[in-house]
Amino acid sequence: MIKIGIIGGAGYTAGELLRLLVNHPRAVIASVVSRSHAGEFLYKAHPDLTGEIKLKFDQELNPDIDIVFLCSGHGKSKGIVESGLIPESAKVIDLSSDFRLKNNPHNFIYGLPELNRKEIKNARHIANPGCFATCIQLSLLPLAHSGILNQDVHVTAITGSTGAGQNPTSTTHFSWRSNNASIYKAFTHQHLGEVTQSLNQLQSNFSKDIHFIPMRGAFTRGILAASYLPIEHSLEEIQELYEKYYEDHPFVHISEQPVDVKQVVGTNKALLHLQKENGHILVTGVMDNLMKGASGQAVQNMNLLFGLDETVGLKLKSTAF
Repeated sequence: MIKIGIIGGAGYTAGELLRLLVNHPRAVIASVVSRSHAGEFLYKAHPDLTGEIKLKFDQELNPDIDIVFLCSGHGKSKGIVESGLIPESAKVIDLSSDFRLKNNPHNFIYGLPELNRKEIKNARHIANPGCFATCIQLSLLPLAHSGILNQDVHVTAITGSTGAGQNPTSTTHFSWRSNNASIYKAFTHQHLGEVTQSLNQLQSNFSKDIHFIPMRGAFTRGILAASYLPIEHSLEEIQELYEKYYEDHPFVHISEQPVDVKQVVGTNKALLHLQKENGHILVTGVMDNLMKGASGQAVQNMNLLFGLDETVGLKLKSTAF
């Protein structure tokens, strides 16, 4: 069995991890750290776990673990890794942005299985990708792999409120978010760095701009990203590129029909739909920001780290209806 530790155990990503790991056939949850909830049962912070697990939050990490998930938030993971609190023998999966870019300290591998599956299998430290970044990359990787990403890319994407974390802010509380939509961080979103890095990994001469408009949606979970650019190839040729690229990746599927967020909520799937109009290819991608965009992908990476099939514990039925 794989002994699991989680640091930052009271937030949305940790809650989703716990829901997955409590039923994972090869995992045992050994230590969940939350200093603000230390001594309380996990179900105090995650009421849906009532009757599922009787473990209490720890003040400090139990060192008897095989892997630790860092869910403390952006800017905090680097300090945790360098504090000496994590056993040297333990593998690490970080769900923050602290180690996603190359030349990071501690040799973190960028954990997008559809890009780096071989490297992930042999790694000790994994930087889990961002949610928007995952959806955009999955939408564009086959084009970069084929060397035909030669024009500026335009992306408009919308995400649910859980993408902003559990602590309420002026743009996440219900009365503001409900029946509303808004743009934020237009052209400057922090996920652009990792997207560009991955595209350059597959197409070294990629030097075009990605014009990204992120939006907040009036729903709790899910991402829809619409990416388009001029391409000379026919739709049939593009379709073949995507089918071939993802044929060995179990969570990414090419849909002949238009896709929507409800198809993927509660699953680790990413669905892509291709369309060509007026010389432009449009790739519409949908996925669950808490699953393929965070905790589901983290469990997928854990499976790869320990030599398991990457789908173990992740073949979930959608909770959309």
